[in-house]
Amino acid sequence: MRANKKLTEEKIMNHKCKLKIKQFLKTFIPLLFGLLILWLIFYNMDFKEISKALRNDVNYWIIALSLPFALIANTIRAYRWHLLIQPLGYNPKKSNLIYAVWGNYGVNLGIPRFGEIWRCTMINRYEKIPFTKLVGTLITDRLSDLFSVAIIVIIAFILNVPYFETFFEQHPDIFDKFKIIFSSVWTYAIIILIICAVGLCFVLFKEYPFIKKIKKTISDIWEGIRSILYMDKKERFIIYTLLIWICYFLYFYICFYAFPFTKDLGLNCGLIAFGMSSIAVAVPIPAGIGPWHFMVITALIGFGVSDTNAAAFALCTHTIQSILFTALFGMFGVVALPIANKGK
Repeated sequence: MRANKKLTEEKIMNHKCKLKIKQFLKTFIPLLFGLLILWLIFYNMDFKEISKALRNDVNYWIIALSLPFALIANTIRAYRWHLLIQPLGYNPKKSNLIYAVWGNYGVNLGIPRFGEIWRCTMINRYEKIPFTKLVGTLITDRLSDLFSVAIIVIIAFILNVPYFETFFEQHPDIFDKFKIIFSSVWTYAIIILIICAVGLCFVLFKEYPFIKKIKKTISDIWEGIRSILYMDKKERFIIYTLLIWICYFLYFYICFYAFPFTKDLGLNCGLIAFGMSSIAVAVPIPAGIGPWHFMVITALIGFGVSDTNAAAFALCTHTIQSILFTALFGMFGVVALPIANKGK
């Protein structure tokens, strides 16, 4: 009896150990990749000059002025999420949604993209809304962001065609990688094979409990995605989306006025740099470390900013906004959510 108990305890310990290792790797590998990109960007730059620019040329009060716009944007995001959840027949507390959205960004700093899962888990726990339906609404939320970024990039492209022509001439490898992937017959063959294999499993094993569970999960997620179709206040959803991205833009663009070498670059440069930084954030690396810096530095260099000054701007802005401030309000959301729901 004792031997069996000891064996069970060992299995539990081994399982916990594996989970910890898996969680560590999920955090460490993307972070390592981001730091590698960061090193490749900065290794041949003059850090004395960057340090000098950060000490003498930066108006940190202007950067501080940009910070509230992140809180406003993410608070509006919680209100927009509320609009997506309501058609499912639930009416969660807005304060819970706000804390969950804020915490989402704090958790993402630790484990990329895990914040979204955490957000849905917490609302499932405190508001008793099915997790899979929440995931569906989250997919709609992210798709609307993807659509918004696409519009920003298209507008930036239309207003600055010569700039983008020069950019792609200087970075032909970006197109070459996409060309290799999408021109290969194997890419499409693998996609078709996966679709056929999944479809066959659903047909042949449709009575298996596991397959039924997957079908139920997909159905719930799809219901969450479709919630936008049954929304009563679609115009409010559009207004919230516009406000979110206006706030995000101001959050980024106000920092231009904190540096003498970017304050006169104008709105077009701000729009291009913001659009490119938004694309970089999609890379599953904590806080976009590396890709974000690369995109912003490249955009600024294209408008005549020296590589040292562009690096100083990216390093300073990202560190204060995306790491320090995001960690601050993110951790506040993580802590505030269980405190606000003590009775539950």
